[in-house]
Amino acid sequence: MDLIDAVSRRRMVRRFDPQRGVSLETVTSLVRLAQKAPSAGHTQGWDVLALVEQADRDRFWEVSREETATDPDRLSPWLRGVSAAPVLLLMLADPTAYLDRYAEPDKGWTDRSPDRWPIPYWDTDTAMAAMLVLLGAVDAGLGALFFGVSGPRHDAVKAAYAVPRDRRIVGVVALGHEAERVRSPSLDRGRRPLRDVLHLGRFGASGTGPSEP
Repeated sequence: MDLIDAVSRRRMVRRFDPQRGVSLETVTSLVRLAQKAPSAGHTQGWDVLALVEQADRDRFWEVSREETATDPDRLSPWLRGVSAAPVLLLMLADPTAYLDRYAEPDKGWTDRSPDRWPIPYWDTDTAMAAMLVLLGAVDAGLGALFFGVSGPRHDAVKAAYAVPRDRRIVGVVALGHEAERVRSPSLDRGRRPLRDVLHLGRFGASGTGPSEP
């Protein structure tokens, strides 16, 4: 599939078919593709925890849910649709790997201070890897969804799978075959016009002509 086509077709799927699985070979191929993502200092400081067995996925939904939902009626359809996904990939960032890497002689930040990282590239690089999984899923004819874990539940999720405490759960990719197309109401916002996004030379200087939408 052409890259531009894959990017154009990519969207978040929220209803998965529980009767159609995803092979371990496909999962492996997608993670291998994600390894092509750039990373600061070629640190490659992220891991993927793949939940491909039903029991493992059930445990995730059990430990990741908030104790009380503010709007159960609204939450339930989302959970029913996404929890049917046959694969969950937890995208885990490893900050220590970056602090270690940049203390090496070619970088020389021997103090290993997180203050040198106003932007936490361990999270940025992990998100880039997740984006490649999402695009690879399109190419493989699969649906995918990237979603987050509620902050108060991070420790419980990590404990459930023996994830080291210093890892960060950047997000989760659900993989499977789409069962039903559900359009997010957020899409009604539309996309920002290019003239509002692209700035040339200085902020506020549009890079498009006046007729550009």
